Amino acid sequence: MARPERSFPTIPIVKPDGQRPDVEHDITKVLAELLEHPGLKECFHHKHEIPARPAVYGDWPANFPDGLRAALAKRGIERPYRHQAVAIDHALARRNTVVITPTASGKSLCYNAPVVQSILEDPNARALYLFPTKALSHDQYGELYELTQASGGDIKIYTYDGDTPPATRRALRDSGNIVVTNPDMLHAGILPHHTQWIRLFENLRYVIIDELHQYRGVFGSHMAGVLARLRRVCAFYGRQPTFLCSSATIANPKELAEQLLGEPVELVDENGAPTGSRTFLFYNPPVVNRELNVRRSVRLEARRLAMRFLANEHQVIVFGRSRMDVEVMTTYLKRGMTRLHRDPEKVTGYRGGYLPNERRAIEKGLRTKEILGVISTNALELGVDIGSLEVSIMAGYPGTIASAWQQAGRAGRRGSPSVSIYIAGSTPLDQFLMKHPEYFFGASPEAAHINPSNLPIYAAHVKCASFEVPFEDGEPFCQTDPGAVLQFLEDEHLLRHSGNRWHYASDAYPAEDISLRSAAGENFIVLDSGRNNEVVAELDYDSAPFFIHDDAVYIHNGKTYLVEKLDWDRRTAFVRHKVVDYYTDAEASSTVQVLQIDEELPGPKGSPIACSRLGDVSVQTVIAKFKKVKFETQESIGYGPVQVPTLEIQTQAAWLTFDQDLLRGKFGARASDVGGSLRGLAALLRHAIPLHVLCDSRDFSVMATLKAPFDQRPAVYVWDRYPGGIGIAQRVHRNLRDIVVTADRMVKECRCVHGCPSCVGAQLDTEKDLKQATIALLEALS
Repeated sequence: MARPERSFPTIPIVKPDGQRPDVEHDITKVLAELLEHPGLKECFHHKHEIPARPAVYGDWPANFPDGLRAALAKRGIERPYRHQAVAIDHALARRNTVVITPTASGKSLCYNAPVVQSILEDPNARALYLFPTKALSHDQYGELYELTQASGGDIKIYTYDGDTPPATRRALRDSGNIVVTNPDMLHAGILPHHTQWIRLFENLRYVIIDELHQYRGVFGSHMAGVLARLRRVCAFYGRQPTFLCSSATIANPKELAEQLLGEPVELVDENGAPTGSRTFLFYNPPVVNRELNVRRSVRLEARRLAMRFLANEHQVIVFGRSRMDVEVMTTYLKRGMTRLHRDPEKVTGYRGGYLPNERRAIEKGLRTKEILGVISTNALELGVDIGSLEVSIMAGYPGTIASAWQQAGRAGRRGSPSVSIYIAGSTPLDQFLMKHPEYFFGASPEAAHINPSNLPIYAAHVKCASFEVPFEDGEPFCQTDPGAVLQFLEDEHLLRHSGNRWHYASDAYPAEDISLRSAAGENFIVLDSGRNNEVVAELDYDSAPFFIHDDAVYIHNGKTYLVEKLDWDRRTAFVRHKVVDYYTDAEASSTVQVLQIDEELPGPKGSPIACSRLGDVSVQTVIAKFKKVKFETQESIGYGPVQVPTLEIQTQAAWLTFDQDLLRGKFGARASDVGGSLRGLAALLRHAIPLHVLCDSRDFSVMATLKAPFDQRPAVYVWDRYPGGIGIAQRVHRNLRDIVVTADRMVKECRCVHGCPSCVGAQLDTEKDLKQATIALLEALS
């Protein structure tokens, strides 16, 4: 049985006589009380003050329309900020532009102003707006509609997504000056049917790409293919539109934009918007088991801190690392509100899988302050308008510095004082940042990487592009010669080469089978069998076996459902609402089969490393069982089987192969020490890699094995979690020495004796000294 957590002093929220205290509306006073609270003040490891900053202004262009100027003045915008003025000048000069400034700095005006001006000057002009999510499309539509109506002129704006009625689709194709959509609809609904969109493509002046930083990894690699197809179709109609992009802070916005567009881009990065003061706190939960160096649950600590602000009616957003984090913390905070005799409906979850009408109602509730607290995945990192929040809490490191600043920026969006709190988990990466806050505040944000040459992704978009407009011999695609792919598609009887052109020859419609956001199959639907199979939620393919297997507890906005049946073939789960005091957590194991070695480097002489390799692998993941975990105490109360198909991907991996004799010589004859040191190394690499490769730890997997199937030798594998790979393993292979040095620093700075979750993981009963064994291995590697 799990050891119960030690109790800690709670924050008093009601008076001794049971009366509710006066609400403290001054957030600085609430913060001061928090920092001096006896049960909490020792946990605040670092305080970073960011002072307020005044605005720096520019000027409108000389030919700026009077109607547009007046419309902006009515909204309180008399002059543009400096970055807005520079970006508008670039746009009107028809130069591709990317604007990179902080959250709530007015980036949307950088593209809205030149688009509206161009249409006021030429009513036939068209613009295409691309937002990464449907929610963001609807949010920005409202702002754009108000601006165009106030500016005068007959500017027609339409959103185009899966919910758009057929009659509206016909109207927007014929008369829409501005079409607001998302990459998925452009990919499957517009480009393959471009002959129905002749008015749009013949008059297309601007293409707007918002939240550029979201287009990284697989999604970004797909986006490069979609934009290459868009440029081909535009060229077919004799147009070369100007691309206007905006992005949160990343290290390489210009490079990313130019990779996505295949064209030169101007960078605007001098922010002129004012900012309110921000207090940024690092909070390390108290240790509940000093021997094992186990800290109190991040979820419970997030509840403690959030409830202090909620009790004083300050709007709070809590970010969780996963959908399970979100649902468990939503449950905790709803219970906390009930204990305070407050309305638990003032707290809500927010994540992918919630139905569109639910998400829009939550967004509106946050803007109107009907909702005080929201617990979200990174879905609310994006620029959806959710009003003037005052506190942001990160329950665990978000994965990248760029994401952390995005999440922190969700508070104080109106220029008022704000508080951001980062609560560390027990992972080596979280604890490393607690010990080295200067890394967080001093390091530049991560670069966003894409790999348009990923063969499965590249081939998919070549196939789609040939369906839209035939390829000519020698025509490049994504700055690469597609000749070999075209020939392969002809061999598969999908294309036909005639003269100097490649024509699509199949009856199949290629775009409908290609998901931009995943290489997996379609989403799963969750139905409530107790309410006539009412739709509860949607779930992506990769998450389904973990969250909606038979007998799982599925949590939706704090409400628990038992999964009665998962129909895998029909992609449907049937659930029934039931109040339970536990949640379920599925456990997976993977095996790696080497398909091809691309690079191999011998290990240093005398080192236990035989070689380091880079190559293609097949990874099979089996989800065989789940455990039941009690709310609050985190106590494990049972297990059950999971029966779902094995998941398999072919991807790229980097791996270390060890000389078994040298390993055993280093650690004696104890196999448990050898196995433990490899497992400890894998745990550390999992957290050191993101500091060097600049990616999210969820983008790759790490696994240690004493006997790899490939050559029967000990090995540690690192693989990309996306089919074909996105370049992470390649960068690990090339930066291995620096990664090992960071891993060595992480384990040596941990204050535990034998090993703990904050460094190499918990020591097993059969292991002598896991921490020292891992340190010995790291020293041998470096």
